Amino acid sequence: MAAPLALRTRIFATVLKRLAPEPSDANEMVALRGRRDRLRETFAGRQIFGRIAAGVATSERTVELDGSTQRLLIHRPTSAGVRDTLPIVVNIHGGGWCLGAPEQSAWLASHIAAATGAVVISPSYRLAPENPYPAAADDSWATLRWVVDHAAELGGDAGRVAVMGDSAGGNLAAVCALEAREAGTPALRAQVLIYPAVEMYESYPSEQEHAHAPVLTSTQMHNFGRLYLGERYGVEDWQASPLRAASHAGLPPALILTAGHDPLRDHGLRYAEKLRAAGVEVDQRDYGPAIHGFLSLPGVVPVARDALRDIAAFLRERL
Repeated sequence: MAAPLALRTRIFATVLKRLAPEPSDANEMVALRGRRDRLRETFAGRQIFGRIAAGVATSERTVELDGSTQRLLIHRPTSAGVRDTLPIVVNIHGGGWCLGAPEQSAWLASHIAAATGAVVISPSYRLAPENPYPAAADDSWATLRWVVDHAAELGGDAGRVAVMGDSAGGNLAAVCALEAREAGTPALRAQVLIYPAVEMYESYPSEQEHAHAPVLTSTQMHNFGRLYLGERYGVEDWQASPLRAASHAGLPPALILTAGHDPLRDHGLRYAEKLRAAGVEVDQRDYGPAIHGFLSLPGVVPVARDALRDIAAFLRERL
């Protein structure tokens, strides 16, 4: 008999804690990357991370972007005809700028493709600490520009584009929205920021309240930031901390999701306040019982499916 959901959640959280210590240097981070990869292989196909949505075809493409080679995982609804032009969602994975790959958000990306009729494109980006700031931000912005420039060959509509990202990917998605506003193109229709990290230095109450939470601790959170920024730790650029942009006016409508038991919870709340104050349309939703990363764990966190429906509804309305 399968273990009750609460027990499975505790067991999985224990496994994560044993395999995910609080890395403080480059060697520890590289070792953690290997342990995380093995963890994903161990639980592959067991519903922990969810399965690709039915009715979605997934393909892979490699592109050269400003001197770096990046992979794109492309999710396209099979109900769409070959000549159909679909809206586009660029989905940027999390992992503290140091871990992860497009595959880790495949459950979310494929289900968003199925629910919205959009082409959802999940890119890779260069990981820290080997490739410190601003590599991940530069790659994410270059990918967004490339996708818009090549929308037709991807079966997408360059005039109906949104960005989405979770955790560090939420940071990068927010940066891309700011970059697009500064450049004047693309005219993004929406941004979906899932438990985003938007401030590198200032500490918020949720970081103390949930300092030892499962999946992400406050110490891990700050170590990831230091390893990402490297020698530029202390930089106040908005490309590192989007909360610090001089202005947030003119940004696309935002859906900001937070988890109640997440040290990053207050980052999302503060960013929602900042956007509203600048006149940006904001839908901010908190999933009270959830932990950081819950949208990557739909098999053990039931509210992941509630959040999926909320994201799909928000994007359908704006794309």
